Order: sequence, then structure tokens, then C-alpha cells
Amino acid sequence: MKAADFTTTFQVDHTPTEVFNAINNVPDWWSGKVEGETDKPGAEFTYEVPGVHYSKQKITAFIPGKKVVWLVLDATLSFVENTSEWKDTEIIFDITKKGDGTEVRFTHKGLVPTFQCYDGVSNAWELLVNGNLRELINTGVAQPSPW
Repeated sequence: MKAADFTTTFQVDHTPTEVFNAINNVPDWWSGKVEGETDKPGAEFTYEVPGVHYSKQKITAFIPGKKVVWLVLDATLSFVENTSEWKDTEIIFDITKKGDGTEVRFTHKGLVPTFQCYDGVSNAWELLVNGNLRELINTGVAQPSPW
């Protein structure tokens, strides 16, 4: 049996376009240092919490109001033995109109419970996606970094 990828879902009372725009405004919800373009197909950007986490993402799917996918090209996690566990994983945002609102289904494809980083990273994604991203969508206000 294959281990399940990390997934979380939430719903907001906003349009798919508003949700899509917030997702692609990465520096306003993904706490840490983000450099590069985060809102264009094919663009690459880096994310860093110095001494803890570095990753480089490429936007491989960019379908307005529907989907965003980032391929992790490179990664270093300082808190696990295999520091490159994130490399070659995909970070996926599926956006679906639901009634008067929108559902966001977040999947980190390749982030599985057998990874040493799974507990820490899945907890961080819950905070960032269900917390920061949802608040950014609901308020339009950038979320402060907890790190």
C-alpha cells in the first residue's frame, strides 16, 4: 500500500479568482524569505528560513481560478537526516467553486508519513495553508511570519 500524500482542504466565501490571486501572492502567506516571481507560469522562486529550510520551486501549472502546481527543484531541510526529502515533490493547489464560495484543496505530493520531516512539515502546512493563506484570502492583509 502506497503512503498517502499530505492533503488539507478549506472553504472560503470568496471567488476562485480571489483565491487564485492570494495563492500566487506567496510572500504574503508563506512565512519566511521568498525571492523570485511567484505569479507566472514557468517562474522559479526560493523560500528560506535561514538555517532550517531552503527550497527552490518552479511553477509548472498555472490555470487561473483553478489550479497552481509548484515542482520542488531543490531543497535542504536541516532538521532531518535526509536533508533533501522535499526535492522532486509537488505542491498543488486545486481551486473549486462550491456554492457561493470556493474550496482550496492543498496537496504536497510526495510528502508522505514515512518521511522523517512529515510531522514537522505537515504541522507547518496546516499553519500556513489553513491559517495564513486562509486569513490572507479572508482579510486581504499579509500575514506576519511566526518565524
